[in-house]
Amino acid sequence: LALYFHIGEREEKCIIEDIPSDTLVVGNYKVQRWDIHKHDFLESAPGLGMFVTVTSPSGEVLLSKLYGPQGTFSFTSYLSGEHIICFQSNSTRFAVTAGSKLRIHLDIRVGEHFLDESAIQAKDKVEEVNVRLEHLIEQIHHVTREQDYEREREEKFRRTSEETNSNILWWAIAQTLILISIGIWQIKSLRDFFISKKLV
Repeated sequence: LALYFHIGEREEKCIIEDIPSDTLVVGNYKVQRWDIHKHDFLESAPGLGMFVTVTSPSGEVLLSKLYGPQGTFSFTSYLSGEHIICFQSNSTRFAVTAGSKLRIHLDIRVGEHFLDESAIQAKDKVEEVNVRLEHLIEQIHHVTREQDYEREREEKFRRTSEETNSNILWWAIAQTLILISIGIWQIKSLRDFFISKKLV
């Protein structure tokens, strides 16, 4: 996931990521500040920090840390589901003057373990093959976890659909029984009325 978004100083912006359990998530971000004189975003925002907060589907805070204007954060998910990742600048300016617009470039990688190419080059060929093989195995495990998570979501959706269909069926049967009962009651009431009036 690579994107950018705009926020004001002291404003909090959150995104939601649907992540399988036991998955490493690595995020890289860069903050640019708007320059009112140049009418453009500056290449960087020196002196400006960024609070990054990550909350799990159960509400547990997995990460809450202050970084600089450019940085990398990471966390491991323990539960499958929607994780909330929030960003807020640590501007110390007064609220009246803290109206500058910020642009945040964000790149989030889910389940990726990065190879240290310099470490690989420093070792012999056999060690290089071993490292790359371990990396490949980790990627396979990640794909398997992704598939298991999608299977769980599909099963949950299927159960919900079946329960909904079952409820609709029983509601239709109940409506039919109510209509039949009302029809029988109306026929009996009309019959009793006609008999009382000696019309039959």
